[in-house]
Amino acid sequence: MSTAQNLLSAKALAETRQAKFAARNRVNKIALALSLAAMAFGVFWLIWILWETLRQGVGGLAIATFTQMTPPPNEVGGIANAIFGSFVMVMLATFVGTPIGIMAGIYLAEYNPKGWLASVTRFVNDILLSAPSIVIGLFVYAVVVAYFKTFSGLAGALALALIVIPVVIRTTENMLQLVPPGLREAAYALGTPKWKVIISITLRAARAGVVTGVLLAVARIAGETAPLLFTALNNQFWTADVSQPMASLPVTIFKFAMSPYENWQQLAWAGVFLITIAVLALNILARVLTRNKH
Repeated sequence: MSTAQNLLSAKALAETRQAKFAARNRVNKIALALSLAAMAFGVFWLIWILWETLRQGVGGLAIATFTQMTPPPNEVGGIANAIFGSFVMVMLATFVGTPIGIMAGIYLAEYNPKGWLASVTRFVNDILLSAPSIVIGLFVYAVVVAYFKTFSGLAGALALALIVIPVVIRTTENMLQLVPPGLREAAYALGTPKWKVIISITLRAARAGVVTGVLLAVARIAGETAPLLFTALNNQFWTADVSQPMASLPVTIFKFAMSPYENWQQLAWAGVFLITIAVLALNILARVLTRNKH
């Protein structure tokens, strides 16, 4: 009897385990199906957006797009001034924000990782990372534009720089923290000063990650519209004077896409295509740098 009871208990246990396995398997299949459906839903809209951007954007491209200024309604023209203005403001913002972000990231990772100032800096940096860009634009408007009583490309570059800085800070700090401590200790053992260890060892080891962070920051600000509406405004004509209102691709796209004129809408699609290609290229470059690092 005891042997038979043991066999029955083992069989019941096996059946219970089999039932639990079948239930987990069903749950797994349901979760996998839902995940694939969510992925397909997102990919569908992404492909549709990219297809429409490609179809409409390529149709709006012409030689005049890159050589002429923004035209009046129903006349031939281009967006050369907007392309130039975006390039100037993005480059100025990058040159201003990158050194500040890298130096702040070095301080947080190397000099004072657990101090009160580092904690406050990280808290403020997190707020800036999550702050809507329009808030940053309004801040620069109140501080710079209202004070000097004029919109300007410099104000636009400053607003974009405030978006670049927190991204570069976070990326630089994270990349420096991934550098093995043994590299620093070996350099200190040879009597190398701390500043030289940072420049020659840690920054060089984290170079690919830091550059990736800068590229991602540039890709983010390339399509920002709200900060430029409150700072650089717009300019229908070509200008290299950053102390005056300056055209930009995002603002021109916003203005032309909302208009009822067909030629402006075509130029808006051309601008969307150019920004999409530029952001895609920057993201691919960032991925390549990260992949080569590993």
